[in-house]
Amino acid sequence: MAFEEHNPTAVFLYFMIVMLITMFCMNPVILMLSLTGALCLYCVRNAGGKRQFHLFIAVLFTLTALINPIFYHNGVTVLFVVNDSPITLEAAVYGVFAGLMICTTLYWFRSFSEIFTSDRLLYVFGSFSPKVALLLSMTLRFIPLFRLQTKKTEAAQKALGLYCADSLPDTVRAKARVFSVMVTWGLENGIITADSMSARGYGTGRRTRFSRFRFRRCDAFLLSFSLAVGVFTAIMLMTGALDFAFYPKLCTVPLTIPASASYICFGALALAPSFIEIKESLKWKYLLSKI
Repeated sequence: MAFEEHNPTAVFLYFMIVMLITMFCMNPVILMLSLTGALCLYCVRNAGGKRQFHLFIAVLFTLTALINPIFYHNGVTVLFVVNDSPITLEAAVYGVFAGLMICTTLYWFRSFSEIFTSDRLLYVFGSFSPKVALLLSMTLRFIPLFRLQTKKTEAAQKALGLYCADSLPDTVRAKARVFSVMVTWGLENGIITADSMSARGYGTGRRTRFSRFRFRRCDAFLLSFSLAVGVFTAIMLMTGALDFAFYPKLCTVPLTIPASASYICFGALALAPSFIEIKESLKWKYLLSKI
């Protein structure tokens, strides 16, 4: 069974745990393991990934890595001086790992957005807050509709000869005209949706709930493993076993027994989806070869 076919609750908690650890732990080993897991999952699911997204990540990482040492001069190891502003090794290294953390989180969010469709979000949040689940589902559905309607509006204005792009003022006026039309369309669409829901009796009685997802033994294992690794890593963070100091001087990466255990557990957690996807792909190819 592929990773996205697991129960949405288990998959949702997995992504939340991995992304929270990535965002709140600046340990270099943890960040590298998280990047490896996020990149492997994205490439496995997208057959190598889209080049434009990789290019965007590379540009964002470069900018983040360069901006920090330029504007922040903390640290005791001065590499060189530019206009009386010292460029320190500590600030440069911190910029690299800060950019690494941001890019890794974006890779995880990209895979999360591809896996979690509106029906999965509705399943996860429906039992806790049906109104929040409905709002999320409608918002996610509205985004592609808004894009499609924007293209239709631009095409209609071009056909009427109103959408000119000969100069910058014409382009700005045309974009403003399209934006005004889309705001009106969005408000009208919201009113129509509300009237339709009211006509169908939404909120007048007890709400029933249908779901096509089942909670299997593999889902229980994924959920328990994610929670166990998340709790263990959180304990290691609170006790300082994974602390890594950038300022005022770079310290050594912690390699104690608790820290090494955290690296192994988190590495297994980060690479678990890729392993599941690869195993399922190999199984599918093997079954095809038997036909």
